[in-house]
Amino acid sequence: ERLPAPPLFQLRDFLLVYNRMTELCFRHCVSNLNYRLLTGREETCLDSCAGKLVRSNHRLMSAYVALMPSIMQRRASDYEASAARASQNSAQAGSAAPTA
Repeated sequence: ERLPAPPLFQLRDFLLVYNRMTELCFRHCVSNLNYRLLTGREETCLDSCAGKLVRSNHRLMSAYVALMPSIMQRRASDYEASAARASQNSAQAGSAAPTA
């Protein structure tokens, strides 16, 4: 059974992270472009670099997922408070209007 395709914004975000990781690790690890194949040292460096970035990304995403409910709750509370203030200001403005 085929899995549904991810939304385009998720694919775009993944590709941006992947391309940035590739660029960072390549610049850090590959020093000699005279040969078609990577040296053993370059391969080891690239494996280590990519692994480090993937683990860091996983930790960041875990922290984000853990914090997201409290962030959303705070946003909802802020929105409700601003809507209540706007409603109160509107009611005060309506009662202060002169009658003809």
